[in-house]
Amino acid sequence: MSQTNVLGQTAPLGATVCEDGVNFSIYSRSAKGVDLLLFDHVDAATATRTISLDPIANRTYHYWHTFVPGIKAGQLYGYRVHGPSLPEIGQRFDHEKLLLDPYGRGCSVPPGYSRDAAQQPGDNTSSAMKSVVIDPTTYDWEDDAPLQRPASQTIIYEMHVRGFTRNPNSGIDESKRGTYAGLIEKIPYLVDLGVTAVELLPIFQFDAFDAPPGKTNYWGYAPISFFSPHAAYSSRQNPLGVIDEFRDMVKALHRAGIEVILDVVFNHTAEGNEYGPTLSFRGIDNATYYMLENGGERYANYSGCGNTLNANNTVARRMILDSLRYWVQEMHVDGFRFDLASILSRDTNGYPLPNPPVLWDIESDPTLAGTKLFAEAWDAAGLYQVGNFVGDAWREWNGRFRDDVRDFFRGAPGSVTKIADRVVGSPQLYAHKRREAEQSINFVTCHDGFTLNDLVSYNDKHNEDNNESNRDGESHNRSWHCGVEGPTDNPIVNQLRNRQVKNFLAT
Repeated sequence: MSQTNVLGQTAPLGATVCEDGVNFSIYSRSAKGVDLLLFDHVDAATATRTISLDPIANRTYHYWHTFVPGIKAGQLYGYRVHGPSLPEIGQRFDHEKLLLDPYGRGCSVPPGYSRDAAQQPGDNTSSAMKSVVIDPTTYDWEDDAPLQRPASQTIIYEMHVRGFTRNPNSGIDESKRGTYAGLIEKIPYLVDLGVTAVELLPIFQFDAFDAPPGKTNYWGYAPISFFSPHAAYSSRQNPLGVIDEFRDMVKALHRAGIEVILDVVFNHTAEGNEYGPTLSFRGIDNATYYMLENGGERYANYSGCGNTLNANNTVARRMILDSLRYWVQEMHVDGFRFDLASILSRDTNGYPLPNPPVLWDIESDPTLAGTKLFAEAWDAAGLYQVGNFVGDAWREWNGRFRDDVRDFFRGAPGSVTKIADRVVGSPQLYAHKRREAEQSINFVTCHDGFTLNDLVSYNDKHNEDNNESNRDGESHNRSWHCGVEGPTDNPIVNQLRNRQVKNFLAT
């Protein structure tokens, strides 16, 4: 792409590498001014260069844009956005905060990153994450392409990238444990298991400090950049290395016949509620990106995580589609599992829509045709759509299968009739509206609640170590400890637990 207009162009959004520099474009309807800051180091306290965008010359409609000659991939950058701080009407601009580009393809995190500094008054430049200019066209895919395996032949291994190889028992060199590169080394193990797809728990850049004091966010359900792979999962230390390492992993998995599905979180961000930090969206255009209540003062919380992305707003909706297209076209992923997908069916006021625009956009987008789309068809505010999710392409995590199979193997009353329906494809749920058994993603355990070992070892959850008074995690696990709560040396109990595990796996 060539560029000669120093004022820049509105499209594409984000930072786009051209022959002689980089074009920057960002959306903000209510901003009064936008500064683009360029950095030489991730922990720099001041910018190497600050470019103030002219509200007339560098703004077209609500898009702020500029072209910077002479810079290239690897350039660190961020934004300061000027505007009113009027929380009572949903405007939360703070020109002292350095903000990530919502379309940033890369993210670099300083050693002294501080979530608190983004939450408190004052300049947080040195401790803020920075966006990274990425040129996705330079990678050699060697004729790789998504595999498009039929759903009926798909066996999914849900995996936490870091947890999969972090322990020394993985047998991987310490420098690669817990990374995309480490995962590559364990591909023969996955092949031996017979799985056909890995479903990676969130790998979008997230805020590891979005957690109780003294704890770390392990799971990654705290996204702050929908286009950037999580930098801490890379064994490479430069900001461009993570992009290639992720793509090396995808390419290697494809060569082994294994698809790559991403667990994507488009229902909320790491910015939390009205007391949370200003990291990106809140400081760029709060009322566009979030569902707001009480005149705009409070954040709607259908996610249970403090805020809810305004997914059916035109701008937020386009961002979600652009993100999905990017991961398919440039990163070659095969599918997506949508966390709390039912939130995406809510309108700006939180009411469920019969034909949610964003879900139909995803369903009908030609770039995403053939891509696996899995919905967690419920949300944290009680909307439950298993068996009734929209569209033809969407498949659903079958929470009814999980619950009814668990009930059967703990001898719950009335469970025989239910399990008979589940093992033949849940026709009570799917034999309507041209639905099929293949719409169901059957599972018994996942990252929510108990593991399979927990399911046969505990009647109650025990999450006291998280400093949240045992409130976090699923409370209704429908589990049976086989006679003893927790670990035991009793051989009869352990034999029964082992048999129960086999029962669940076979079913």
